[in-house]
Amino acid sequence: MDCMSAPRNRKPDPRKAHAAQYRALKARIGAQGLPCALCGRPIDYSLPQGHPWCYELDHKIPLSKIAPHLRERAALDPENAQPAHRWCNRQKSDKLATKQKDCRVGGSVGWLE
Repeated sequence: MDCMSAPRNRKPDPRKAHAAQYRALKARIGAQGLPCALCGRPIDYSLPQGHPWCYELDHKIPLSKIAPHLRERAALDPENAQPAHRWCNRQKSDKLATKQKDCRVGGSVGWLE
């Protein structure tokens, strides 16, 4: 078997596998009009997707840091979601927020229990 036909063991990205639910979560968080949870500055929700300062949904606990069998629940959990600028979200990357203002975790995260 050559490397091109080797089976892939990765699970599909839960954000893509459940695109409608993910879009609904993103819309629900965006409708609140909150500032960026990472830098604290206002977000211009009218900017087009792809603009450095547009709204993106950030996962407080990055999906890459979560056990594969829990990623689907974590991707769609409002307790793990927060608004962010695209630029801020890219800077954070797959790291946990380190500053107090960077991580506004409130309540329990049921999929972690």
